[in-house]
Amino acid sequence: MQRHDPCSTPELMHPDAAIIQLLDQVHTTTDTEVVSLTEALDRVLAENLASQIDLPPFSNSAMDGYAFRFDDLAAFDGVLTLAGNAFAGHPFRGDLKAGECVRIMTGAPLPAACDTVQMQEETEANGSKITIKPPKAKGANVRLRGEELKAGDKVLTLGSRIRAAELGVLATVGVSQVRVYRKLKVAFFSTGDELRPVGSELAPGQIYDSNRYSIRGLLQKAGMEWLDLGVISDDPEAIRRAFLEAASRADVVLTSGGVSVGEADFTKQILSEEGQITFWKLAIKPGKPFACGRIGKALFCGLPGNPVSSMVTFQKLVWPMLRKMQGMAQKPPLLLEARLESPIRKQPGRVEYQRGILSRDELGLKVRITGGQGSGMLTSMSLANCFVHLEQFQGDTAEGAMVLVEPFDSVLD
Repeated sequence: MQRHDPCSTPELMHPDAAIIQLLDQVHTTTDTEVVSLTEALDRVLAENLASQIDLPPFSNSAMDGYAFRFDDLAAFDGVLTLAGNAFAGHPFRGDLKAGECVRIMTGAPLPAACDTVQMQEETEANGSKITIKPPKAKGANVRLRGEELKAGDKVLTLGSRIRAAELGVLATVGVSQVRVYRKLKVAFFSTGDELRPVGSELAPGQIYDSNRYSIRGLLQKAGMEWLDLGVISDDPEAIRRAFLEAASRADVVLTSGGVSVGEADFTKQILSEEGQITFWKLAIKPGKPFACGRIGKALFCGLPGNPVSSMVTFQKLVWPMLRKMQGMAQKPPLLLEARLESPIRKQPGRVEYQRGILSRDELGLKVRITGGQGSGMLTSMSLANCFVHLEQFQGDTAEGAMVLVEPFDSVLD
């Protein structure tokens, strides 16, 4: 018998179409600032950067060993005379004669007369006489000047997010400060008379407000400045005041709850009076009720009240918007194929992002669902390390079938 999903109706918008419409509404901020390298982690570059130096800036040894002219090995039967030492920061400064070699440490400048290095393990010292096993080729174990970058080569491009590796690259080429886009400020609050602060006593029918903690964590991992306005009661005027305050202080306003069709869901009503709203019912599970629009100069996204729905719609809709606003290029999610360890039940009609645990065995990647997939089961996000993508008109999936999985990125991890 065919199961009926009352949320699966023809007017639901596919999430891919929703992302396109959402991104069409936003523009990259034009505000930039110059920060020191020590303050640049997770910031977004507002300029292209080129290296001012060759990298490496001089030819150097990749090994501890001996530097020499490759042709001297054959001319002197592999036995060369030690002429001196070269250390990192302390190069050999003598004139190297035919048949001589230099003891050299990793990173030390290659003496001008030398073209090859042999590692210490392939040599034998007898006083000043060094027997060297010939390396495979001339130039072995040498890092040539400019082999990684030439002066003028592009190092990082506009829109790059500066991670630990980028910090190291910038320091390597001598960059001490960079121009970045200013951080976006996101104000958020939850709505609902049933919500109580963590640590307080619960009365019948009340629950703790978890969504603000999840949203705060997502924003912090995404590199945003955030403003937490707390829990707002289901009162139109209280919600109106919260919206106006948030819009006056932030670039983006996020709410959790109040975007459904219940009698006490006032978000759509207030926004239609104070701003502009595009109200989407998305063909997505979890997360069908999702609202977006503008209030004052701020963009608005209304996340569903169910905690898993809130996190999923943040990742799939809000995070791409924030990326564009702060100048980062959009990139498609990393999708991998994995073998399903147990069957999945699914009603056709909505794209589903079920929470899964991705691992590997001798046959390759495999995935299992975390258990119950209800939109209120936040433990399913805590246990998971990936989404299992199930297409809109896909039905049940059998154990052993190959499915698409999306490993969590740094924001969700």
